[in-house]
Amino acid sequence: MSTAVSLGPATLERADLLSMYRLMLTTKLADDAARTETKAGRLQAAFYPVRGLEAVCAALGMALRPEDQLVSTYRNLGDALAKGVSLRSIVAELYGRIDGTSRGKGGPMHLHDTSVGFMTTTGIVGSGLPIAAGLALAAQLDKSDRVVAVTFGDGATSIGAFHEAMNLAALWDLPLLFLCQNNQWGEHTSIAAYAGSIDLRGRAESYGMAAVRVDGFDPLTTLSVLRDAVATARSGNGPVFVEAVTYRLTGHTGTADYSYVPAEELEAALARDPAPTFRDWLVNNELASGTDLEAAEQASADEVADAFDFARASKLPHVDDLYTDVFARAVDWM
Repeated sequence: MSTAVSLGPATLERADLLSMYRLMLTTKLADDAARTETKAGRLQAAFYPVRGLEAVCAALGMALRPEDQLVSTYRNLGDALAKGVSLRSIVAELYGRIDGTSRGKGGPMHLHDTSVGFMTTTGIVGSGLPIAAGLALAAQLDKSDRVVAVTFGDGATSIGAFHEAMNLAALWDLPLLFLCQNNQWGEHTSIAAYAGSIDLRGRAESYGMAAVRVDGFDPLTTLSVLRDAVATARSGNGPVFVEAVTYRLTGHTGTADYSYVPAEELEAALARDPAPTFRDWLVNNELASGTDLEAAEQASADEVADAFDFARASKLPHVDDLYTDVFARAVDWM
């Protein structure tokens, strides 16, 4: 059995590959469980599924260093897990419980854990990009070795904040990775119906920055591209835009109908479902045994079950905490 796979000048050991599969599978299982809970009415929050993005999220997590920072969107489960946020705290926040990442006050749209560099998630399309530009400017002024990454959907590329952030990042050579998780749908509208040009990479190139388009269903190719992009940004050569093309495998929200999606497109995308497809690849290339995979799958299932049990047992925020973490004390600004 093979023990590693070459990835450009680097090598991924079997343990790395299994870790990548485990992250993709955990994201899928947690996403499935959250949608089940939402449809059953037990999770009373607007949950935004990440199905279809698992490979991109796992690749991003492996491309970034622990000290790097990440800004995400409301479709954030995979990003948060990839950056090292505990699944327990993520799910507790989905339920609005005090053990959540935002102590139950933010809900699914507002996860954050600065201890692992997961800086914020935003509920307004495109609004994370200028925040990431500000964090990247801080990293540059600090003369640190830190890179900032920001994820967003294809729809955000038509928002003014996208163009403002791209222009500033290119103008100031910020250490910033723009990662467009292109699932080809802006809520209920296909990209071809709202964009005069679906060449999103070209939008970035118009600002004079390096831009790459990659198959987001392919975790290893995506990882190779992201590692190169992060290295470019870290070396002081300015920002990089990566468009990872996937397909949304569920509705816009956890309970949304998606019968409007062309059946043949969805069928083709489901045939490339990231975690199962990567599992088959590992087996076919003799990079993982059945025992290895079964152990990883059991661990993922146990982690997801534990996180949901933990979240449901966590308490709701107390009314006395209503104004806690809302206002800064004047002394904090002195």
